[in-house]
Amino acid sequence: MLIFVQGFTGLTRSASAVLSGRTSDTFLRGHTFIIGIAHESAVRYAGAMRPLPQEWFARDAVELAPKLLGKIIKKGSCEGIIVETEAYTTDPASHAYKLTPRSAPMRETYGHWYVYFTYGMHYCANTTTNKGSTGGVLIRAVEPIAGIPLMKRRRKTDVLKNLCSGPAKFCQAFGIGAHENKSPVGGDLAIYDAPELPPEAIGISGRIGITNGTDLPWRFYIKDNPFVSRP
Repeated sequence: MLIFVQGFTGLTRSASAVLSGRTSDTFLRGHTFIIGIAHESAVRYAGAMRPLPQEWFARDAVELAPKLLGKIIKKGSCEGIIVETEAYTTDPASHAYKLTPRSAPMRETYGHWYVYFTYGMHYCANTTTNKGSTGGVLIRAVEPIAGIPLMKRRRKTDVLKNLCSGPAKFCQAFGIGAHENKSPVGGDLAIYDAPELPPEAIGISGRIGITNGTDLPWRFYIKDNPFVSRP
């Protein structure tokens, strides 16, 4: 059972031990709350929380991207904390900038997965947003908290910080591919609610790995988290 004693102000590396039930009472350095976990063998964190409903994703991608930080993403036995996101709408860097069959989920759905294949070898996963319009949020990096041995086998590495510190790494570690494209956020690949981070815990920058729309500050990440793709 989770007991939130004071206001939530962010997640750090030490939160992983708390959320995965490996400690019973922890102060998270530099923050103003305590998480107590009683009965460590009881319900896991993600299992005790509510999956985000479809309507949660109806908002604009730029508004929603920072709100996804700190939420728990789960597929099968793999779980992690979302620590980095990027927003895309109809800007020049977006797949939806032009009308193509590939980007149809960004135009036609919200609260669904838009999973695309890139560079002929990698998958990247986005949640669709903007009810009645066009948008999506790229899950750019995740802090692993469960299913880590399986992630290591899939990624062929034992380096924890290298498991999900990038959008393609995350998809490989979680086993996300074309099968998830256009499916609703939920079921086997779900995002679970968690306390919202305050603005001061969130870093903002231009998006990474693009050539157009570099001036837009639509990348969001948890400050000082070692699992982001870059500071």
